[in-house]
Amino acid sequence: MNEKTNAVYVTNFGNRATGFKGTVSAISGRTNTVTATIRVGRQPQGIAANPKTNTIYVANSQPGVNTVSVISGRTSTVTATIHVPRGSSPTAVAVNPKTGTVYTANIDANTVSVISGKANTVTATIPVGTSPIAVAVNPKTNIIYVVNVGDFTVSVISGRTGEVTATIRVGIVPEQIAVNPKTNTVYVTSTSDETVSVISGRTNTVTATIPVPGPGGVAANPKTKTIYVSSSGNTVSAISARTNTIPAGSGPFLAANPKTSKIYEANSEHDTVSVLGSCPH
Repeated sequence: MNEKTNAVYVTNFGNRATGFKGTVSAISGRTNTVTATIRVGRQPQGIAANPKTNTIYVANSQPGVNTVSVISGRTSTVTATIHVPRGSSPTAVAVNPKTGTVYTANIDANTVSVISGKANTVTATIPVGTSPIAVAVNPKTNIIYVVNVGDFTVSVISGRTGEVTATIRVGIVPEQIAVNPKTNTVYVTSTSDETVSVISGRTNTVTATIPVPGPGGVAANPKTKTIYVSSSGNTVSAISARTNTIPAGSGPFLAANPKTSKIYEANSEHDTVSVLGSCPH
């Protein structure tokens, strides 16, 4: 999601018939139509936008590829390809728009690659937990959070020093993560025990565990202080003072636009994106 341009970007993993050649669909948030299809690397998964520079970063996860595609939001073309360390298999990516720094979670290397958004080069490699699968940034605190699915933890990284400052135990088989920078709160979905772990960014501790049936993707709307979690039964759960469910698709990935209060859900089973209005509270 690029909230400044009201554009949505979806990674298309590809299939065996195409040799897992991947693309990115660019969608207009105003008309809900695909405006461009952009060829990227093989098996693209994670994607993130820097709204300040209107640049999109795509993690191409195929083993042996180990690249990040850089897309211009203005021209919808790939302007650079960044190589992360061999054997990394980058699956997720996050951006700190304040510093212009990009972070990839490398599931096969148990590391995070730090990328300069200005130079499009890897500047550091940080060891984290086992099988990092998701990553998120709090731009206000310059802290990076990495979900390690292999050991059920979240690694906390200082964006200033590049060091892991804390390791937080969360639910069983954690998969996705979202940050609310306004409240300095982190949310992690765990599929096996069907929970959302709520983490205080100030104390690096789990302050609450919320049961959600079949949780998958998670997104935060800082404006409304509402958290959205894709759930089993083709619904999205909205978490705030009370928990509601909204009829939706069956996708494991969510993104929220705080300016329009719309939520976008990628439905991998049907090759569609569901557009949900804000949940009333």
